[in-house]
Amino acid sequence: MPELPEVETARAAIERSALGRRIADVDDTDTFVCRPHSAGEIRSALVGLTLTEAHRRGKTLWCTTDGDAVLGLHLGMSGRIVVDPPAASGGSTDEGGDYWGDAPARPGAAAWFRFTLLFEDGGALRLHDKRRLGRVRLDPDLDALGPDAAEIDRDTFRSRVGRGRTPVKARLLDQSVLAGVGNLLADETLWRARLDPRRTVDTLDADDLDLLRRELRAATRRAIRQGGVHTGEVIEHRRAGGHCPRCGAEMMRGTVGGRTTWWCSVEQV
Repeated sequence: MPELPEVETARAAIERSALGRRIADVDDTDTFVCRPHSAGEIRSALVGLTLTEAHRRGKTLWCTTDGDAVLGLHLGMSGRIVVDPPAASGGSTDEGGDYWGDAPARPGAAAWFRFTLLFEDGGALRLHDKRRLGRVRLDPDLDALGPDAAEIDRDTFRSRVGRGRTPVKARLLDQSVLAGVGNLLADETLWRARLDPRRTVDTLDADDLDLLRRELRAATRRAIRQGGVHTGEVIEHRRAGGHCPRCGAEMMRGTVGGRTTWWCSVEQV
């Protein structure tokens, strides 16, 4: 499932490979992915424009243009951004998260392109989403999102994450408090910080919250560098019979904030 690191990788791919390319056509015929827009509405707003900047807050992507339109992209649970090179370049496809080459890697995968920008140079930007849970919309509303988890400052983190009596993992997952943290990144961060995910935030002092923020930032940077949240140090040990890779103790399983949660039975207190 794409979390902040995967979405940042997709944003960087757009920034690296799709900006400055004029849009010749748009396939927005999948009205489920493009809801609430009707077919052709996004196309009418974007044809003839150029993508100028790629932005991200949490798991939400958006691109500004040299016109009035802003294109919002959300990867959902399984979406990926695929950027094709100009037709005359003979180059390779640049995808947020995976390398595909010049054509879809799996038979039938082209059917999973839910939204496409076709550029004048013959290349394209596509949303590949097998499960059809991504979203594309104009002028996305970001008001419900909290500060970005990778950029939040110390004082804001303390005030937003440390208030109330919510379990700390549930607080990290609340996108209105802190945008971008998903289930795996939360477990990795709490393991790194040696904090029990069930512990309520009112029991965390300023030092605990500062440590949590540092480890969240470190886990996020590592995941971006290594290729995604699935590369976290504790992730492969989140299973029955798993053991903490740091001390060897048994991993415990429970439900926190409605999500399956794993933690070290000895170190996370």
